Amino acid sequence: MSDSEITLVDPQELQDLMMNKFIAAGLPKVPAEETARHLTYADACGIHSHGTVRVAYYAERIAKGGVNLAPNIQFEKTGTSTGVVHCDNGMGQYVCNEALTYAIGMAKETGTAVVGVEKTGHSGMLSYYVKRAAEEGLVAIAMCQSDPMVVPYGGSGNYFGTNPIAFSAPRSSGDPLVFDMATTVQAWGKVLDARSKNRSIPDTWAVDGNGDPTTNPHDVRGLLPIAGPKGYGLMMLVDVVAGSLLGLPFGKHVSSMYADLTEKRNLGQFYILIDPKKFTDPDAFAKQVQQMTEELHEMKPAKGFDQVYLPGERSQIRRKKAMKDGIEVATEIYDYLKSDTVHFDKYNGQGAFAE
Repeated sequence: MSDSEITLVDPQELQDLMMNKFIAAGLPKVPAEETARHLTYADACGIHSHGTVRVAYYAERIAKGGVNLAPNIQFEKTGTSTGVVHCDNGMGQYVCNEALTYAIGMAKETGTAVVGVEKTGHSGMLSYYVKRAAEEGLVAIAMCQSDPMVVPYGGSGNYFGTNPIAFSAPRSSGDPLVFDMATTVQAWGKVLDARSKNRSIPDTWAVDGNGDPTTNPHDVRGLLPIAGPKGYGLMMLVDVVAGSLLGLPFGKHVSSMYADLTEKRNLGQFYILIDPKKFTDPDAFAKQVQQMTEELHEMKPAKGFDQVYLPGERSQIRRKKAMKDGIEVATEIYDYLKSDTVHFDKYNGQGAFAE
């Protein structure tokens, strides 16, 4: 496969174009702006799977009623340090960011916050949320559900989603320590990104309809768990905590992204926030995390590597460069963002692996 053409776009222009597309689809300005900010962050980090490649789909779902345009977001405090944010199926990036505000407030008040986020839509990159919590001086863990499109270890059909997990911690200087991973070898959005750029994928990411490894992103019919049974166990953990614990569907019962864009998705997300000062001296804690990162940076790299990077560090390096020099966007997507077309009316009724 040959690469599609790429255009370098100013970050603010990109954010404005996406915001305007969401507004044209019917989303009010405040959630549209937050969603566009989130997607710009993803593309700047080089995680294009959660950036502009999602806009046409989001716009179609918004226009067809699959997103509550005026959600009644309510925080139900269920204990001293526990609660559930009822998101009323609002735009995922917006309502989950609002839910995080409640969780941060609780953690700062009580020392910890264990907060479920129920009935949301697709919420984007988890690192966006945990990074914000770490910038508030908190340790954060987040996880969320996704479409059932992963073949469990030893199985022949799809059951769980890519079910990502992320964590973060403040350090005494520089960006927080942030790690965000799908429990599959790669997130589905990475396959979407490869499709948009007409690029092949490694044969370790996914299988085709016959269950055989494939390098063609258009032939993908099942994703593979990371590290076999270990990834399988982690994706089960996510559905138990972010699904069943909140009274939401789990595993193969989770709603499909594309099946019916007029229906709300009812997805779950989960935050665990910890204030270090309830356990140790917070400055000493941040310095110790800083020491850890410096010692890793000073380690002699293995053959073929230029240095030992922190988890998520290369994404943050890309983000800083992109925010200054411009963000890479598939030209076809950029042309769509500049056009008067709101969406292409192509996703509704498609399977989990829709083109």
